[in-house]
Amino acid sequence: MFKTTVAAAALAALTVPAFAASHEGGNPMVGGAEMPADQNIVENAVNSEDHTTLVAAVKAAGLVETLSGEGPFTVFAPTNAAFEKLPDGTVDDLLKPENKEMLTNVLTCHVVAANAMSDAIMGMVDDDGGTHPVDTVGPCTLSVTYEGDDIMIEDENGNVANVTIADVKQSNGVIHVIDTVLLPAQ
Repeated sequence: MFKTTVAAAALAALTVPAFAASHEGGNPMVGGAEMPADQNIVENAVNSEDHTTLVAAVKAAGLVETLSGEGPFTVFAPTNAAFEKLPDGTVDDLLKPENKEMLTNVLTCHVVAANAMSDAIMGMVDDDGGTHPVDTVGPCTLSVTYEGDDIMIEDENGNVANVTIADVKQSNGVIHVIDTVLLPAQ
């Protein structure tokens, strides 16, 4: 259903989010950098010190142009620390040219073809009785829940990512920063 071109476009939304309550009047700082809402996901992500691994992966997968596109995209953006939680050698292997398709699948599991702010996500969870399925532009369906203001995203392998910064508005969508890499079903 979703091909690499669409996946790349969806990945353009890979930027960092923060909860609206924590940044009244504008976007929060992400990775030590301002996140101007008039810039796209890629333009902002390259400035975050906490997302250098994600940016390198987006470049290696050839998704920069797609994620710089019109969108809208919601990107669940894993931090460098999230990538470091993967088994030793995983990131290096994914960045190899011969593993580009696998890398693209991992990255597109973090992108949704919509502009979903945290309040809308919580509303969908409520409407679905406590858990909301989210189809990504990649080969993943995620399960979203929340407690209080804390949003949790579970992949098909049972890995749970916490949104640490929500609602980072972009010109082509929104970024929500997460603390765990989400993976396609194995």
